Amino acid sequence: MTGSVRFVLGGRVVEVRDADPTTTVLNWLRANGRPGSKEGCAEGDCGACTVVLGDLAADGRVRYRAVNACILFLPMIDGKLLLTVEDLAGADGQLHPVQAAMVDKHASQCGFCTPGFVMALFALHHDGRVASGGLTDGVIHDALAGNLCRCTGYRPILDAARTMAAERTDDRFDRAEEGIATLLRSIRRDGPLTVAHGAASFHAPRSIEELAALCAAHPNATLVAGATDVGLWVTKQGRSLPTLIHLAQVRELHRIGEGADALEIGAAVTYTDLLPVLERRLPELAALVTRIGAAQVRNSGTLGGNVANGSPIGDSMPALLALGASLVLNRGGVRRELPLDRFYHGYRRNDLKPGEFVERIRIPLPRDGQRFATWKVSKRRDQDISAVCAAFLLTLDGEGRVAELRAGYGGMAATPARAPALEAAMAGQPWTADAVAAALPALDRDFRPMTDMRASDRYRALVAKNLLMRFLLHTTGAERPSLEAVHG
Repeated sequence: MTGSVRFVLGGRVVEVRDADPTTTVLNWLRANGRPGSKEGCAEGDCGACTVVLGDLAADGRVRYRAVNACILFLPMIDGKLLLTVEDLAGADGQLHPVQAAMVDKHASQCGFCTPGFVMALFALHHDGRVASGGLTDGVIHDALAGNLCRCTGYRPILDAARTMAAERTDDRFDRAEEGIATLLRSIRRDGPLTVAHGAASFHAPRSIEELAALCAAHPNATLVAGATDVGLWVTKQGRSLPTLIHLAQVRELHRIGEGADALEIGAAVTYTDLLPVLERRLPELAALVTRIGAAQVRNSGTLGGNVANGSPIGDSMPALLALGASLVLNRGGVRRELPLDRFYHGYRRNDLKPGEFVERIRIPLPRDGQRFATWKVSKRRDQDISAVCAAFLLTLDGEGRVAELRAGYGGMAATPARAPALEAAMAGQPWTADAVAAALPALDRDFRPMTDMRASDRYRALVAKNLLMRFLLHTTGAERPSLEAVHG
């Protein structure tokens, strides 16, 4: 154990002692002579604070990923390489190819957002799809969806990205990779990390046994994986978090098990690492995951954190509820499996016992003949919170009647929830427009949605019904029923 945080910055190992565990990387940088990274929103939405973290992948190569420094706690970068916009230009003042492309394409006006765009493009510059010529406009848009520009306009920024991709050459970080890897290996930890500052403490265990022991010793601790939500508790709510337990270094929590009929996802698997598996095995859910935050959020955020956090508008849970997912919970090394639809008891209340944590999520895959789909409705496609999110799993019998319909909804209640009245109303009914329209009023018994800044209660109730009709059309291609039939 040690009381210091170690990372690589500016080509050398930096050691920070006696840091408050909830000090954000952005605040530390700006207080220590690196003001290039900016604070815009302090909640991971605008991208002005984007920095890049580097770590060693399984093959020994350095992997670069963009993250939001404004909601990332400093101890969470222990053992990693931290790059800011100040690092990109060479000692001789020569601009990095990303910076040069931004200049050549006149892609900056006020410049406040520019460092964040540059760092997001730097991470894209080191994406394998660029080197292999597989960079499309869709990939560029996805890489920049977490960066907001208020004055330049996006066209010249996109032009800079295309130029960077078309003229991609090795940069000085490629050429220095062996030295960077050596520095990272020199600060690699074999044991856990504990950082204390006054009464506050931060713990980063390395094994599931260490994690279980810490949770037992600190049953009221805040568990954090990517801090994409917990970070806001500090930056927006000003909360004090006296004890933090960081899950991202626990080896067992990064495992992804691919079985013939189910996936098992460790609680610390990031969305970015999960996406390739979902694209192969559950593409409908993969499409939804690409709309959870932006690249910076998905590089840090985890499916396990989304589930354990239990936000009523968490996008992953409706799909998991429809698929019949279950959670493997661990308390002192004793495990139990609980269906997700029995996990939530109310707003931000769940079935976790003191000292218990989510170890992994088990997701059954749709069987042959079953149909699954999920959709998110929000004001913007990217970087927006759901008004309503819905998911459906349909099983028909041999006569075209509903053997089972599982429907999961988010944004409709205090927790993500199934729609039991709707499911019962559809049981045994033909999978037709008339039967579905007749069952829609059951949703009004399942949910009494609220009105807030994202949507009114009437809008949510209507969208919830329309998404079921969309699923009908998606699975049958039937003609669209009349508005009178659908809305009564």
